[in-house]
Amino acid sequence: MKSDRIKKGLERVPHRALLYATGIPRTEMKKPFIGVATSFTDIIPGHTGMRDLERFIEKGVHTGGGYPFFFGIPGICDGIAMGHSGMHYSLPSRELIADMVETIAEAHQFDGLVLLTNCDKITPGMLMAAARINIPSIIVTAGPMYSGNLRGRRLSLVNDTFEAVGKFKKGLIKSSELEELEICACPGPGSCQGMYTANTMACVTESLGMSLTGCATALAVSAKKRRIAFHSGERIVELVKKNITPGKIMTLDAFKNAIAVDMALGGSTNTVLHIPAIAHEAGVSLTLDLFDRISKKTPHITSMLPGGVHYLEDLEYAGGIPAVMKRLRKGLNNSMTVSGEKIFDITNKAEVMDASVIVPLEKAYHKEGGIAVLKGNLAPDGAVVKQSAVSANMMKFSGRAKVFNSEEDGMKAILSNKIKPGDVVVIRCEGPKGGPGMREMLSPTAAIAGMGLSDSVALITDGRFSGGTRGPCIGHISPEAMEGGPIAIVRDGDVISIDIPERILNIDVNDKEIKKRFASLKPFKPRIRKGWLARYAAFVTSASTGAVMKI
Repeated sequence: MKSDRIKKGLERVPHRALLYATGIPRTEMKKPFIGVATSFTDIIPGHTGMRDLERFIEKGVHTGGGYPFFFGIPGICDGIAMGHSGMHYSLPSRELIADMVETIAEAHQFDGLVLLTNCDKITPGMLMAAARINIPSIIVTAGPMYSGNLRGRRLSLVNDTFEAVGKFKKGLIKSSELEELEICACPGPGSCQGMYTANTMACVTESLGMSLTGCATALAVSAKKRRIAFHSGERIVELVKKNITPGKIMTLDAFKNAIAVDMALGGSTNTVLHIPAIAHEAGVSLTLDLFDRISKKTPHITSMLPGGVHYLEDLEYAGGIPAVMKRLRKGLNNSMTVSGEKIFDITNKAEVMDASVIVPLEKAYHKEGGIAVLKGNLAPDGAVVKQSAVSANMMKFSGRAKVFNSEEDGMKAILSNKIKPGDVVVIRCEGPKGGPGMREMLSPTAAIAGMGLSDSVALITDGRFSGGTRGPCIGHISPEAMEGGPIAIVRDGDVISIDIPERILNIDVNDKEIKKRFASLKPFKPRIRKGWLARYAAFVTSASTGAVMKI
């Protein structure tokens, strides 16, 4: 065992003395040492229920014949960090999480890892670490939140709080209703109720084969989630004994499965950052073009919030990810999973419990998957849109640019009623380097939706969008403004053409004028010049490559 390096031999007397100081009995020293990374915190709703799951993981590890050691990993709630300087730290935290798991696991020579996670950047950070370290690992996502309820109407975070800001500004709801919504929308622990980034990543994790069957949609604080936590702790010991490592599970075929499920669900555009970053750590090459190829042949078969009507609890009761994979079986690869079963074993046993939630392929909501990759003279290296959340009449759109060099400036204009039908809001200098940290634009997009402009206004950015975004919102424009990409030369009044079916994003300016503007372009100054974010900006790569760090 790997842990023998810290507990066997004459020269390890001091090491054993320190281990005994923790209270470990002599009888347990021969067992596999299992690190349990927990991102429990009191400030993230998706993580407040983890103390309970930690107990069940611990029971499972002991039952399986291992000995668990818990260590903490930080987490950021994107919803709370949204719309202010805190969001600069969200995407960079993914790298810190991966580095911290690697650091603790390697320093203490764990034989295996259970990674307890839930929210937006924490789950991909954990997966990146698992791929990088490549010791037996299993992911436990802590589960989605139940829907809120107000006078019999179900509520969700994004549609009923973020978009409520725009509705209130427009005079569509009263302050008393706003107060009721904010107290009722999120009734307790769990990741936000729609197919936003946290839940999308949980579904990606299960379909990738890195969590037990049913884990992604098993609801927070449910007995089912407790049992999954227990069996994950028990199973990790078996993975150690059989030396089943993430490298044997996270293959190219497995990533293709995960992308297909993502497309079928209409998941968050953030997966186009996270999946390539995880694959990079696993030594698997993924390009934006692969997402688009899979999307074009994968029907969109669920109508999930924010663009649809169903909540994660509906997907759970309809059969969860196994049922989705059952629908997609002909297009999937028979990859291995941490459960010991292969994908086809899982789909053979799966049942679609509600065909109105997970519809047959021939009744798909859209013939293509949830995400489209656009290219053109405004995004030579690509841009990303959640096409499943765009109305039919906005799939092709041309409008006049209104340009802002920060999210704050764009948000101020939106709430001041300066954005009119036919406009294309351009928010730049928010990419991985320019932000730095590629902030999510949920506040501006939710305000636009809440003010009733989703079918008449587009928003494009070199930043990114929350999984809660809906409407014609195009992000990840690469190269970004800070790298001198074409978005840097867009001016107020320029006509921007969007054609999602044809995958085109252009600025209607002739080549001569584009060259002239580039010749006179003055580089944007870094927004933050000290601390961790300055270091991050110096080493982060383009969104088109997953915003991974240069070595």
